[in-house]
Amino acid sequence: MAALSRERAVAVIGSGAMGAGIAQVAAVAGYTVCLYDTRPDAVAKAISDIAAALNKLVAKQRMDAVACAAAIARLRAAVTPADVAGAGLVVEAIVENLEAKRALFAQLEDIVADDCILATNTSSISVTAIAAGLRVPGRLVGMHFFNPVPLMALCEVVSGLATDAAVAQTVYDTAAAWGKNPVHAKSTPGFIVNRVARPFYAEGWRLLSEQAADAATIDAVMREAGGFRMGPFELMDLIGHDVNFAVTQSVFNAYFGDPRFTPSVLQQEMVNAGFLGRKAGRGCYRYDDGAATPQAQSEAPQPKPEYVSYTIEQGMVSHAVGGAVADALATRLRAAGIAISHRTTPETIRHAGPHDDAPAFHCSGAAVYLTDGRSATQRARDNNHPDTVLFDLALDYAAAKRIAIARGDQCAPAACDAVVGLLQAAGFTVTRLDDVPGMAVMRTVAMLANEAADAVNQGVCSAAAADIAMQKGVNYPRGPLAWADAIGIEHVVRVLANLAASYGEDRYRVSPLLRRKQAGGGRFHE
Repeated sequence: MAALSRERAVAVIGSGAMGAGIAQVAAVAGYTVCLYDTRPDAVAKAISDIAAALNKLVAKQRMDAVACAAAIARLRAAVTPADVAGAGLVVEAIVENLEAKRALFAQLEDIVADDCILATNTSSISVTAIAAGLRVPGRLVGMHFFNPVPLMALCEVVSGLATDAAVAQTVYDTAAAWGKNPVHAKSTPGFIVNRVARPFYAEGWRLLSEQAADAATIDAVMREAGGFRMGPFELMDLIGHDVNFAVTQSVFNAYFGDPRFTPSVLQQEMVNAGFLGRKAGRGCYRYDDGAATPQAQSEAPQPKPEYVSYTIEQGMVSHAVGGAVADALATRLRAAGIAISHRTTPETIRHAGPHDDAPAFHCSGAAVYLTDGRSATQRARDNNHPDTVLFDLALDYAAAKRIAIARGDQCAPAACDAVVGLLQAAGFTVTRLDDVPGMAVMRTVAMLANEAADAVNQGVCSAAAADIAMQKGVNYPRGPLAWADAIGIEHVVRVLANLAASYGEDRYRVSPLLRRKQAGGGRFHE
C-alpha cells in the first residue's frame, strides 16, 4: 500500500487544539487541508494560529520561509460540511461522545465519495462502535494523535472489527508521510498508550496511599533514577486529574472491573475537592503565586563505609540480574575511588534463603539487594539476616543522579547508614522509601511491562508497536518490553509474583506471555 496521494485533499472536522494540530501537520506534509467547524470563527482562529506557529518556526530557522508560505496557502476554511466532498481522507476531532461521532460520520457518508477514508481521533471510544451504523463501516479507522500534535510523534492507527486492512495500511503510510511514528492497534479499551500507561499512575497512587514517600519524593525517584521525564504526580497535575481519572474509570469499566485498572480513591478525592492540577492552581502541588516548591526527601550525609564487597555466584538463578547490576554499581563505586572486593567463599551465601538469594553487596554488616518485589522486612526474615537493605531499579546506574533504598524493620540504623554512605560516596542522592514491596521504579516498570505483554498477548499490538507507542506517545525513556528484556524476564516475573503474594490481589497477576517468555528463556526483542 501507499500513503494517500497529495492530489487528494484532507479534511479535518473540528478546529480545537487537536483538529488544528492535525491540519497543521497535514498541510506541512504537502496536503491541501479543508478545516471545518460548526463555529466559523473557530476555523478562522485556528488557521491564524497555525500560520503564527509556522512563522515562529521560520524565525527560529527551523522551517524554510517558502515552505511555510506554501503550507499556509494549503489551508482552506470549509463553510459547510458539503465543502469537504472532494476529500480523500476526513479526520474527525470533535467532542468525545459516541452519538455525536456516529451522527457526524453518517452525515459525511452522504457527502464524500465511497473511496474516501473516514478517520476518528478518538482516544477512548470503540472504533468498532463508531463504525457500526455506517453504510460502509470498513472505511472507518482510528487515527489517534497525541497533544500537541505537531510535536508528538505517535499516531495510533486503530482498526475496529469492520475496518478494512487496506484502509488501515493506507492511513498508517499516510501518518508516516506526515512525519509521524505510526503503530497499528486493535480497537480495545485504551488502545495501546492509554491502557499500558495506567500502572504509571496507579502504582504512584498506591505508593502514596501506603506512605512510601510524599508526592515530590516519588516524582524525584521516578525522574532521577527511573529516567522518566516527569513523575506520576507532576504529570497528572499537567494532564488534569479530572481527565486522568476519567480515562482510568473508562478503562476500568470497559474491562468489566478488572482490578488491574482500579481507580485510586485518593485521586477521586482530588477531583471531588476541585484540585485538578495546574489549570485549577492546585493538584498534588500548589501553583498559586508564592507557593513553595516541595523538596524531595534525601538522606543526610553519612561517612563512607570501610568495607564493601560483592559477589556473582555461579549457578544462582536470581543473580543474572543482581550480578549485572552489582557490576554496574561496582564500576561507579571504583570510579569514585571506593575500594571493593569480590567475595566468593561460602560465607557469601550463608544467609541464602529458598531462592538462592545471595546479596549484591556486603557493606559493614548490611546485606544489600536489588528489590525483587518483597519488602526488605520480608526478605530479611526469609534470609535470616536482620541487617537487610534494598535498592531500587534505575534506568542507568552509571548516570542516575538519585537512588532509592529501603531497610527492613529489623535493620540496625547503623547498617542502613553505612549503605547510605556507600551510595553517597558514589555520587548518588539517596532517598529512603518506607518499606513497601517492590519499591518505586521496579514495581512501576514491572507493571508497565506486564500490561504491555498482555496487550501483545491479546493481539492489540506487536511488541515493537507497544514500545514505540510508549516512547513516542508519552516519552518513556525505554519501551516497557525492552525494559523487561534489560531487567530480565525472570526477574520481572519474580517481582510481579512477589507483589501478588504480598498484596493478595489479582491486580499483580503475571501476564501469560511473560510466563511463556520466562519458561522458554526468550526475549521480546532479539
